[in-house]
Amino acid sequence: VQLQASGGGLVQAGGSLRLSCGASGRTFSIRGMGWFRQAPGKEREFAAGISRAGASTLYADSVKGRVTISRDNARNTVYLQMNSLKSEDTAVYYCAAARVPGVVTSADDYEYWGQGTLVTVSS
Repeated sequence: VQLQASGGGLVQAGGSLRLSCGASGRTFSIRGMGWFRQAPGKEREFAAGISRAGASTLYADSVKGRVTISRDNARNTVYLQMNSLKSEDTAVYYCAAARVPGVVTSADDYEYWGQGTLVTVSS
């Protein structure tokens, strides 16, 4: 599976962005998917995850209520809708494909990673 993330950019605090992650390969629909982020000087952290059919989702406390993860298996794409953005959301955002069909939060449970897309939130 190859992953290509897009949709990052510069946005003012309080604004919104939608990240997309397109996948190649026939196993996209059987894998859980996730978004991670890495802020400058910090470790990569889990942001959101979704099960293979989209029935289950999970969010980090830091983004809960402001972020929605979704997927379109017909388009081999996973999305991250981010609203009410804060300066602390500034990070490189990575999409990842899990080894399993469910929602997982550990980076070790993800097998394939996209190249990352930069989100910068100005205050």
